Amino acid sequence: MARLSNVFLAGAAVALALGAGLGSAGANDSVIKAGSDPNEWALYGKDYGNTRFSPLKHINKDNVGNLKLAYAFQLGSLRSNESTPLVIGDTMYVSTSWGPKYVYALDAATGARKWTYEPDMPDDTLQFACCDVNSRGVTYADGKLFVGRLDGKLVALDAKTGKELWKADVVDYTQGSVITSPPLVVKDKVITGFGGGEYGARGSLQAYDMNTGKQVWKTYTVPTKDQPNGDTWKGDTAEHGGGAAWLVGSYDPKTNTVFWGTSNPGPWNTAVRSSGDGNFGKLTNLYTASTLALDADTGAIKWWVQGTPADAWDYDGVNELVLADLKMDGKTLPAMMKADRNGFFFVTDRETGKVVSAEKYVPTNWADKWDVNTQRAVEVADKRPSPNHPAKGICPNLIGGKNWQPMSYSPDTGLVYIPSNNVCMDWSVGDVSYKRGVFYLGAEFPTHEGDGYNGELIAWDPVKHEKVWGLKSDLPFNGGTLATGGDLVFWGDLHGDFRALDAKSGKELFKKNLGSGIGAGPITYSVNGKQYVAVVVGRTASIPAFLGDLGKKMTAATPEGGALFVFTVD
Repeated sequence: MARLSNVFLAGAAVALALGAGLGSAGANDSVIKAGSDPNEWALYGKDYGNTRFSPLKHINKDNVGNLKLAYAFQLGSLRSNESTPLVIGDTMYVSTSWGPKYVYALDAATGARKWTYEPDMPDDTLQFACCDVNSRGVTYADGKLFVGRLDGKLVALDAKTGKELWKADVVDYTQGSVITSPPLVVKDKVITGFGGGEYGARGSLQAYDMNTGKQVWKTYTVPTKDQPNGDTWKGDTAEHGGGAAWLVGSYDPKTNTVFWGTSNPGPWNTAVRSSGDGNFGKLTNLYTASTLALDADTGAIKWWVQGTPADAWDYDGVNELVLADLKMDGKTLPAMMKADRNGFFFVTDRETGKVVSAEKYVPTNWADKWDVNTQRAVEVADKRPSPNHPAKGICPNLIGGKNWQPMSYSPDTGLVYIPSNNVCMDWSVGDVSYKRGVFYLGAEFPTHEGDGYNGELIAWDPVKHEKVWGLKSDLPFNGGTLATGGDLVFWGDLHGDFRALDAKSGKELFKKNLGSGIGAGPITYSVNGKQYVAVVVGRTASIPAFLGDLGKKMTAATPEGGALFVFTVD
């Protein structure tokens, strides 16, 4: 739960100018400038608030039916291509799976290749990458690109030439800790996490000097006995407690606060690390399955919200935090929004850490509700597995109500567009012991498909706490979303269908099959006055193995792929 006694009380809310970026005080000026340029796509989530909203509207609901292919670029790497490209000026930067195997700089209007970065990667990374050999993109600032790699390295490249400028050792990947997501640049620091919750790694966030690669600070996301809240773990289990911050962060320059989600605790068998008192008392395994607010300069934790205390279902709390100012109850709320894997959509005051609302956005039965008064879930006891109690029919499944695929927020419609899942599971636990570099789980989790559908694109009103419209799919784990000033939402699915939808009604206005399943979030940008929409395709390979017969349907839907498609209208 949020511990308000630990809150660093901050100033007034930061306005989001058309979702293009938060106020400039304290941020990296080059990131602010690029993030506020509607023609560019300079950050993973378009802006520091991860809104994935572009005000561009040359492509709109009236002409999107005329969308045509401008160019395609083969990435030269198959399997789980999940990159969000960046566009700075007239140059696009896109990474591939397997390392990344490649980072390309392309002419954003034509697809002509400018340079290629091809790192020398170890051959054994796959066995230490829980959930595939993906790269979700790179980060730009001050003429540099920053790349997190599967071998646990963080690298800086010259954005003009692709030349490697420095390389830092973040983590030993052979403990099961690969880097699959882009870092966050704040001021002169590059901040990154890494994976490993399924391997019993102990999570941390680490900041590096953007010019030298020297480590500036390191904050463990799981406290040991000698640290505050270390007593929320049994014995020394925190040493292998998970809580990895493996996805992406957000930043509020006004309060100089970095926000990051943390993964499941390790192992999945809660009896190893938690008490069984029915209310879980103090032993909530902090700071796993949580959202952390940290001081960007020092890494000190200001406050936290634990969405799933003593997580027993692999409800990673890593999903991205979307920052926006919302009109609620006649006031402006400096909000942080999160579609948690546990099935609840959280709206939190990003200055105090208090959860304002938490409502179910997908079929969810492990808890009756999330109580904003107590700041914790009201659990259904029968749905919590233990050594003598296998639990049946738990919803959502371990892939969550939403997985890593990014949602978007449109300030024009006031809606959030969520690529959601409707899958359930059984869960039973067994004995488990830690062995370095090997799965540290202690659970079995057979899948149950959803009632009539397994995935849904949901348009959600975060103020009214309700679904406005939805588009159902037979498969889960579909792609991320993009919202635009043209009253559009772009979205791809595991069948490889790339769609443009009316942002207000959900009406389909464009559809094109791209040959392989889509997980990545699309982007849009403009070069010489012409707007483009781009998306990377290449379906997931590892995740279906966790889902039994449903996983077989996911892999049968399309072959593996690895390509960039860019569209425009005349």
